[in-house]
Amino acid sequence: MKLLFLHQNFPGQYLHLLRHLIAQKRHDLLFLSQPNANAMQGVRKMEYPLVRKPLADPDPLVREFDLAMLRAQSVAARARQLVGLGYRPDAILGHNGWGELLHLREVWPDVPIIPYFEFHFDPAGLDVNFDPEFPMDDARRSVVRMRNATSFLGLDVATLGQTPTRFQASTYPAWAQDKLRIVREGADLELFRPDPRAEFTLGGHTWRAGKGRRLVTYVSRNLEPYRGTHIVLRALPRILRECPDVDVVLVGGDGVSYGGACPDGGTWKDRFLRELDGQLDPARVFFPGPIPYDAFRRMLQVSSLHLYLTYPFVASWSLREAMAAGCCILGSDVPTVSEFVEHGRTGTLFPFLRPDLLAEAAVGLLADTRRRRRLGKAARAWAEEHLRMADTFAAMEALIAEATGIERARQGFRPAA
Repeated sequence: MKLLFLHQNFPGQYLHLLRHLIAQKRHDLLFLSQPNANAMQGVRKMEYPLVRKPLADPDPLVREFDLAMLRAQSVAARARQLVGLGYRPDAILGHNGWGELLHLREVWPDVPIIPYFEFHFDPAGLDVNFDPEFPMDDARRSVVRMRNATSFLGLDVATLGQTPTRFQASTYPAWAQDKLRIVREGADLELFRPDPRAEFTLGGHTWRAGKGRRLVTYVSRNLEPYRGTHIVLRALPRILRECPDVDVVLVGGDGVSYGGACPDGGTWKDRFLRELDGQLDPARVFFPGPIPYDAFRRMLQVSSLHLYLTYPFVASWSLREAMAAGCCILGSDVPTVSEFVEHGRTGTLFPFLRPDLLAEAAVGLLADTRRRRRLGKAARAWAEEHLRMADTFAAMEALIAEATGIERARQGFRPAA
């Protein structure tokens, strides 16, 4: 098939799907993106230049919408150049949130468009005001409502759309549900798997699976409230005090991925560490920042307990990979997490806003090796049943076939004989 992909940061959510399609050696794959250094042999990457500058000082209500329209205009201009060269895709796939798909219906009126729908915001629920420590004023909630403008337009443009979880699908309006198909994102079960011989080294310290000092792990793109960094840090003094053979690694940057910046102008991490006022032993608590992917994999493989916290928001890839690695997971009891982790069977859940209960649960799990191993094995078994990449590819095959209405979409995905 001739497939056109769009994401402002190539390859975005499509890395594994593209690898699968490349391996089949029967597809014409074109990807439009903003400039970056990433490349994949087998995918023609074409950058789209911006047709104008963003508004210099937009009203906060329209800042993100202006950027979405700018991307839409710029992609449409590049697409019209492709039309002039005789190019017409069989289907178009792209992340709806960036706005890039929104003018393509005028370029290719009859080509199926399949957006990736990640999250529909609720200015009065879900992540908004979930954490009373960081309330959102009414003016900011209006900005949240306006963030859905791109989402609504994408739903109008879409032939069908994909979304990765039942929870994320549920955030969209009832009238949009018929257009959405849940395509669960898998994990690389060969790369992320339990390894009793695994070692993880950081700053002159080495931890080994099942031997020596134990490691509690936590991962977030950035260390911030949306992913519960403050809750984890407040739980650590008790964990360290009652588990003297335990060290802790908190992986993540100092920026902001979701929500607002720290109001004092510094980092969220530093703010929360000041609150703890020296209660964390730097010889046992490590903040390496972002780490290489292979080191991240080894860290999960040696982890004695993996903490995963989030507001009711999108699930991180790290949660899937921690389950695949057979981690014992202690997570926040929100729909984002409970769709993956069943309390008492494939992990343990606690109320997000209660660092005291996080500490209590962590200490209990660290004292019960047999229970942790049972939960880790169950997490791996769940991943093997629900996170197979082959199932993700089959679901994408079915989605493209349904959107295009042509059986050759299915034929085109089948491995060569």
